[in-house]
Amino acid sequence: MAKLSIKDLDLAGKRVFIRVDFNVPLAPGGQEITSDKRIKASLPTIQYALDKGAGLILASHLGRPKGKPNAEMSLKPCAVRLAELLGRPVKMAPDCVGAEVEAMKPAPGEVLLLENLRFHKEEEGNDPAFAKQLASLCDLYVNDAFGSAHRAHASTEGMIPFVSKAAAGLLMEKEVEYLTLATQNPPRPCVAILGGAKVSDKIEVIQNLMKVVDKLLIGGAMAYTFLKAQGLPTGKSLVEEDKIGLAKELLATSGGKLLLPVDHVVAAEFKAGAENETVETIPEGKMGLDIGPKTIEIFAGEIAKSKMVVWNGPMGVFEMPPFDKGTVAVANAVADSGAVSVVGGGDSEKAIKSAGVSSKITHVSTGGGASLEFLGGLTLPGVAAIPEK
Repeated sequence: MAKLSIKDLDLAGKRVFIRVDFNVPLAPGGQEITSDKRIKASLPTIQYALDKGAGLILASHLGRPKGKPNAEMSLKPCAVRLAELLGRPVKMAPDCVGAEVEAMKPAPGEVLLLENLRFHKEEEGNDPAFAKQLASLCDLYVNDAFGSAHRAHASTEGMIPFVSKAAAGLLMEKEVEYLTLATQNPPRPCVAILGGAKVSDKIEVIQNLMKVVDKLLIGGAMAYTFLKAQGLPTGKSLVEEDKIGLAKELLATSGGKLLLPVDHVVAAEFKAGAENETVETIPEGKMGLDIGPKTIEIFAGEIAKSKMVVWNGPMGVFEMPPFDKGTVAVANAVADSGAVSVVGGGDSEKAIKSAGVSSKITHVSTGGGASLEFLGGLTLPGVAAIPEK
């Protein structure tokens, strides 16, 4: 990676501010974490800095508290869980700025977690005075929150001019490395798989990846907008009428790279266990809810030939059996391909888990929105702000 890394900094005896992504799901009431995956993802960077003799100030946002304190979005449960994972105390600050926080600055080997950054509207406003206050707590700054890198906030971008040195954490480094490989110089053949509901969510991604990949496989509800653009019947399937023109354009300029489903699992209603059939032409009164077996075979064949796979989005209504078969089959094909695989987006990740193949995926991105913007060729402010090596 061309950016400065935490491994390039001398951390011994320094106070290091690490922007982590502890935006974890909480049970109602805000006391119990329902998935600690994001906390675990930050452990290599935290442990590395502690091993090098730093005192750590960790900062994150959680939820959307709209710029004021909200007890249900406190990071206190994260401090408790992190202490368990690290096997050492984690002090919890009452706020993220102010005299009380100043007085809690950590000594080498100590860990302090600041309270939710978004309890202050200045965080999302990227307010320079607030950024300067955060920066005054530390000697060095490390951004390890890839999931927030597409936001130009005080803690992701605004602090950097006010610190002596800034660098990427190990997770940020890994994310940027794999997504750069996928978008700039992938091993070939390179296949991208895109699913999900809307073409509009992935226009930039489709346009950008079409320049790079050898094949682009489209599944999920977004496929029906493309099929309608080809003049094919789509029944009651979800179609973005205002994107049909764009879909036509993308098909015309794809040079045959874009592959669409050739058969579909359809039902008359959108519910788990609904009576369904497999068809090549979607009849009136029915909606496509998954890709069919012929499509699975074609897609799996392309994936098997690939040296790199980029996947974002499910192939059908993945959370409702029996309409999860296409997504699970794609997960298995990606795992069996032996290709360098980069998976982004919560649904694709869930599919990998439910197919039991997580260990066979090269890299699962921790940032849904950020990875989509990166794949779309957009500049992420939180990445751009980190100085080059």
